[in-house]
Amino acid sequence: MDEVRLDRTDLALLAVLQAEGRISNADLAERVNLSASACLRRVQRLEQAGVIAGYSAAVDPARVGLGLQAFVRVQLARHDADAIAEFSRRVNAWDEVASCHALTGDMDYLLHVIVQDLDHFSRFLLDRLLNDGGVADVNSSFVLRAVKQRRRLTLDHLT
Repeated sequence: MDEVRLDRTDLALLAVLQAEGRISNADLAERVNLSASACLRRVQRLEQAGVIAGYSAAVDPARVGLGLQAFVRVQLARHDADAIAEFSRRVNAWDEVASCHALTGDMDYLLHVIVQDLDHFSRFLLDRLLNDGGVADVNSSFVLRAVKQRRRLTLDHLT
């Protein structure tokens, strides 16, 4: 994927949109000193280039009944292309998995799992993850509290 060149105005737009995704185009244009039409064109260009990957609301998991979070390290039994593709396909179908990252080191993947409670986690682990013949080992750590959880990217270094 090619890197998109961003100027100071693009970076200013992104900074505001990351903090205030619901801001109106008129207010956004005023904040970055552009006309409304120029602002809209720039935002649309950033969307089309994939720099802005989408818009969403940040939902507090505990407030919607998802009170348990865990990080689960997974080691696959096999590492051929078919096994990796099959694991990726399954992980993408599991609603409990908020994110999955391929890793270097002794484990192959890190899953961020968000579930209702320990019983839900146990069912996920036993019925889905470990019931899969492709998983050799798992190691789980439960989140006690979030010390830092950043949803915005720091773009200052790009100026």
